[in-house]
This record gives sequence, structure tokens and C-alpha cells, in this order.
Amino acid sequence: MGRLLLVSLPATGAIIYRCKHCDTHLAYDTDIMARTFRCKNGKAYLFNRIVNVNVGSKDDRMMTTGLHTVCDIFCVACGAILGWKYLVAFDKGQRYKEGKFILDRSTALAARDAAAAAHAHADRGRNHHARVTSSADDDDPSDDEDDQHM
Repeated sequence: MGRLLLVSLPATGAIIYRCKHCDTHLAYDTDIMARTFRCKNGKAYLFNRIVNVNVGSKDDRMMTTGLHTVCDIFCVACGAILGWKYLVAFDKGQRYKEGKFILDRSTALAARDAAAAAHAHADRGRNHHARVTSSADDDDPSDDEDDQHM
């Protein structure tokens, strides 16, 4: 067996979806195309890109939107089934799904990267401090809100 190569998504401040079993990075929330999909376990999201997955064998499946050729996707680190990839949509109106991924929300966790979350928290603290320190009485007449224009 070869060496396992995992893609670690850089912290951008965006939410990162991770495998709930092993915490492997899967996708950014900015890659979500639609949040209205369903799977046998409940909610599912349609993603434009997903990393750190292996694909299974092709399978023709009749879904609520018609016949599709799909393959299951598995976490590259732990092997958990995460959803599927659309290969072919036989209905013209469904072809936008081809090459896209369904991620079963019951198999993934969504969270900001710890470093990005800490940075955002620090920024909120600095902004609050700046507001508090600048709220002192500055004799700037443009800041006054009085009724003199009525």
C-alpha cells in the first residue's frame, strides 16, 4: 500500500467541512452550489469541489430527479462513505450536476479553522476596544446628532 496523501485546506476564514469520523478536510463552504438536496440520511449539499475522497464504482440510480450514473465517494483517510459524485445525468435539465458531489450532512462536520476562528475572535476584541476608546467625548461637531435642522 502506498503513502496516504491528504490535502489540507488553508485557513481562509471560510467554514471547512470535515469528515466526522477522522477530521479530514473535505471542502470549503464557498464550494456549495445548493443546500436543498436530500439523501437517505437527511440533508445533503451539492458541492462543486471536494478533496480527500476516493470514488467507488459506477452505478445507475433512479433518483427523484431521474436516472443518473453516480459513484459513491469515500473518505481517503478512514474509508467512511460520505456521499456520491454525479457522473452522468440522463435528463438535460439535470446536467448541471455532472462532475459535482453530494455530501451527506450526517457524515461531515462544519467548522471554521481553529486558527481563523481565533483570529476572528481577536479582531472582534480589537474592534470592540477601538469602539470603546473612541467613544469618549470628541468635540467633533459632525458626530453630533441634534434637532437643529428641523
